[in-house]
Amino acid sequence: MAKKDYILAIDQGTTSTRSIVFDSNARAVSISRSEFPQHYPELGWVEHDVEDIWEDVLVTAREAISTAGGVGRIAAIGITNQRETVVVWDRKTGKPIHNALVWQDRRTAQECNRLREQGAEEIVRDKTGLLLDPYFSASKIAWLLDNVAGARKRAEAGELAAGTIDSFLLWRLTGGKRHATDITNACRTSLFNIHTLQWDDELLNLFNVPRALLPEVQDNSGLFGKTEPDLFGESIVIGGMAGDQHAALIGQACFEEGMAKATYGTGCFMLLNTGEKPIQSNNRLLTTIGYRIGNKTTYALEGSIFVAGAGIKWLRDGLQLITHASQTDDMATRIPDSHGVYMVPAFVGLGAPHWDPEARGMICGLTLGSTQAHIARAMLESVAYQTYDLVHAMRQDGAMRAKTLRIDGGMAANDWFAQFLASMLKADVERPVNVETTAVGAAFLAGLYVGVWGSLEEVAATWAQERLFSPRMDPAQRRIMLDGWQNAVQRTLTPHAASAAPVRASKPKVDTVQAA
Repeated sequence: MAKKDYILAIDQGTTSTRSIVFDSNARAVSISRSEFPQHYPELGWVEHDVEDIWEDVLVTAREAISTAGGVGRIAAIGITNQRETVVVWDRKTGKPIHNALVWQDRRTAQECNRLREQGAEEIVRDKTGLLLDPYFSASKIAWLLDNVAGARKRAEAGELAAGTIDSFLLWRLTGGKRHATDITNACRTSLFNIHTLQWDDELLNLFNVPRALLPEVQDNSGLFGKTEPDLFGESIVIGGMAGDQHAALIGQACFEEGMAKATYGTGCFMLLNTGEKPIQSNNRLLTTIGYRIGNKTTYALEGSIFVAGAGIKWLRDGLQLITHASQTDDMATRIPDSHGVYMVPAFVGLGAPHWDPEARGMICGLTLGSTQAHIARAMLESVAYQTYDLVHAMRQDGAMRAKTLRIDGGMAANDWFAQFLASMLKADVERPVNVETTAVGAAFLAGLYVGVWGSLEEVAATWAQERLFSPRMDPAQRRIMLDGWQNAVQRTLTPHAASAAPVRASKPKVDTVQAA
């Protein structure tokens, strides 16, 4: 009989679904991936057909299990998912009443503005650590109830269920036996109080969401249910669940206060472990639950960069300066400096700490000596500068100084970028051997429950560094470059955002995140 020492991680993302089987050394044994279509019914609306997602989960999971040697090796399943995307479905049939509303969807912006004008943002921020924004789930759930015929009445009668993608997958995997979510997904809905660790009645009333819709909230590692036997040949324990960025925090083994990770995908999400007490940001960062394991809650500060890898894609598809993302490394390396060129990639506004949705992209400092290479380098530099802004804001909020920054995602493979990032942060940057940090984080959570790993220390011991990047820039030059970036950002911000931004001196004291 085969030893059950493998973990299946289901990584359900915004554009694709991946299933990866990991062994007890956290090495990927098999990987299956499938992309699915995006739906844009109106300007600013983004939807997913969750039946597409469900089909992809089954296909990729079955393929990954088969390639890894069969279901007899699988000890448990861990699930990680795109956060904030919501589904409402029929409790009897399991069928959604509408397409899922994706985290990128902006159709509830007017309603969020109305609530903000009524002074509701302070209530939301104090209880959830979040800003009042369509990005989060609550206003999306209310929209579905108010715009699908009969939905609100059915919800109040207890006939419907609502949840993020993890909840919907759990429902389907268990044959409708479990309606649950984990604490990291719950804390991104704007309905969950991160201090009491419960769905909050005041928030439910504010967004007009019936409590009967919502799932049970559990720790990240524990028994979420068992799969129906006919799905994979036998029943499998579902032992872990986390939103994607929280799963990456776990996958990067950032278990100590002051440890931080940054995932550079389409955008960038940086999470800093702040320990057992939440830090409320005065710089428009998000206070969030990093994870909860063994009845112990660990909090984090989160900052979002809207454009990271998307900017490289724009260089390729929009400007056609490159044919492959890897070319940016060579282009940046072959010139001695940026030649005074700055790019602020505010193609869809600016994220933290500015939160200016109306800002638009800018390239400044161009001269007749500027080349394609300078523009490509400016794009890479802009992501490092934006990361510096997040780190600086976290320090201003009183968070512990980060010892190192662990990076993952597509841009992490760019050596020039990683080195420049280390110099801008004046801190070591670590790139792991295992870059599947989101999926392996979900695997760790499930493996902890079934005993594949016995503790967080055992999990941390599997983390291995592929390369270390240390700062190597003249401090005076670094200051000049950061001052130039701040000047470029100020030119980009809309008047309202500029007036609301944290006050900075014209030549700000440059903060660092180096080890104490």
